[in-house]
Amino acid sequence: QVQLVESGGGLVQAGGSLTLSCAASGSIARLNAINAMGWYRQAPGKQRELVAVITRGGSTNYADSVKGRFTISRDNAKNTVYLQMNSLKPEDTATYYCNANNRWTDYNYWGQGTQVTVSS
Repeated sequence: QVQLVESGGGLVQAGGSLTLSCAASGSIARLNAINAMGWYRQAPGKQRELVAVITRGGSTNYADSVKGRFTISRDNAKNTVYLQMNSLKPEDTATYYCNANNRWTDYNYWGQGTQVTVSS
């Protein structure tokens, strides 16, 4: 099993910045089996949506709504993924979930979620 622990959420004014972190822990074999790690978010009454994803090799993909404002990065040695969020908007308010995908089984691990609230 792999555990994902998120941190860094909070309350910020519109235009502000926050950085989320997600640390993965577990057996070496299961950690090495993880390729893509990413962030999803879910606002009240809405479906969970992809925010950004990064592969072990550093390839990234972003939702159109966050391109140019959010940056995803990863430290493979620390099994940690980060999400730098700049120019935050009230519509970015959501619970943000960390995700890790096992490349062999396609199993998805999820963190417990961290709340991001952007006030106008």
